[in-house]
Amino acid sequence: MVRVLIGSLLGGMLMFVIGFIFWASPLNHLAFSSASEQQSANVQLAAANNLPHVGRYIIPNPETAGGTVLYGKGPVAVVDYNPQGFSTQGGPWMLGGFIHEVVVAGLIGFSLLAVAGRVTDFESRARLVIGFSAAGAVLLTLSDPIWMHADWHFAIYNLVASLAMLVGPGLLIARWFLPKGPAVTLH
Repeated sequence: MVRVLIGSLLGGMLMFVIGFIFWASPLNHLAFSSASEQQSANVQLAAANNLPHVGRYIIPNPETAGGTVLYGKGPVAVVDYNPQGFSTQGGPWMLGGFIHEVVVAGLIGFSLLAVAGRVTDFESRARLVIGFSAAGAVLLTLSDPIWMHADWHFAIYNLVASLAMLVGPGLLIARWFLPKGPAVTLH
């Protein structure tokens, strides 16, 4: 169990590095659309004047009669809104993100530990890591473009980033931090 804890910490570090490459380097320009400074200022002012608190908003609200009509006509948006803002240059929130990634790596590690006695070879463990990582990433990243008609460019980029961030620590833990058990013979 101590080995899995160490592997989870190192896996979280690996996840952090992979996430940095995808989301904090110029590579992230492949994921996001951009607006001019004036367009951004106009939308920011409209959000500040119209959205009451932190939240994810569907604009217009399709759960009202008028909103349903407006939603059908477009344009529509899903807005993640935070009226406070924060620095994009790092800060205490990065520690929270790192802890989040260590927890995710720990979930992967302890899940693998639970089957380590039955799944003893690295190839089979790797298949589990890749399969479950792919299932989770496909569900979570492709649901927005499928159900909410969101941008496919962002979703595909997020899918690749999420797969790399989940598979990397999973393979690290599966290869070096699980007990080597005897192969199970099936009758």
